[in-house]
Amino acid sequence: MVYTTPWNRKIEFGRTMVMGIINVTPDSFFADSRKQSVLEAVETAKKMIEEGADIIDVGGMSTRPGSDPVDEEEELNRVIPVIRAIRSITDVPISVDTYRWRVALKALEAGADIVNDISGYQFEPDIVRVVSENNVPYVLMHIKGTPKTMQENPHYEDVVKEIKEYFTEKIEYLKEKGVNQIVLDPGIGFGKRYEDNLEILRRIDEFKELKLPILIGASRKSFIGITLGNVPPEERLEGTLAVTAYCTLKGVDIIRVHDVLPNKRVIRMMEAILWQRL
Repeated sequence: MVYTTPWNRKIEFGRTMVMGIINVTPDSFFADSRKQSVLEAVETAKKMIEEGADIIDVGGMSTRPGSDPVDEEEELNRVIPVIRAIRSITDVPISVDTYRWRVALKALEAGADIVNDISGYQFEPDIVRVVSENNVPYVLMHIKGTPKTMQENPHYEDVVKEIKEYFTEKIEYLKEKGVNQIVLDPGIGFGKRYEDNLEILRRIDEFKELKLPILIGASRKSFIGITLGNVPPEERLEGTLAVTAYCTLKGVDIIRVHDVLPNKRVIRMMEAILWQRL
């Protein structure tokens, strides 16, 4: 399967790709991912690309549990100069992490290739129009609630079944609106309990029944910290790498991570074991 961006950059599925996270924010949950200037963000992007990143994901608003949104103008001021600057140095696909349709539109105009929407178009439905009119790949994520409220006692009878039902309904709508390049993100940590996150990973094969690429964003998240003995984000790399190895084994298409090189190496080793592929 190949997705094509308006800039004629191609995203070829068939092996596990790494999406490197660049947070142009002062308050993302993992401090080392915060980039406070265009220069710092560009240097990080360069390093990630050298380390093997297949996609660079740029976000200008923290969506950690309990976070408040920044105003739209501030989000634009954070992400647009960074996307424009990264685009000037590379042809690697760039994803914009936003749920706002105006931010998505301006990011695409600045050279972004993918819209990564945590809200599944629930917060600003016009984002679907922007994606359709520009014919860009769209990451459809599952979330329960909002970043501010999502961890306030979320509950599921069957988390995988409910997420699949959510996806099925939204995929149908997206296709009706002309959006055909869809990536599914079950939303690890977004309105999920500890056991829900593990269940999503344990049953990841069930999402393949929807016959669309799958993205997992588990890097350094709290369920890893809990599993490793309530350690902080700075001490969750090994747990993240374990998830990456498992996702590679399961054929997940994109892994969204803070640390490109170690995750890329884990994927390479797993692929060598599985398929003798370098």
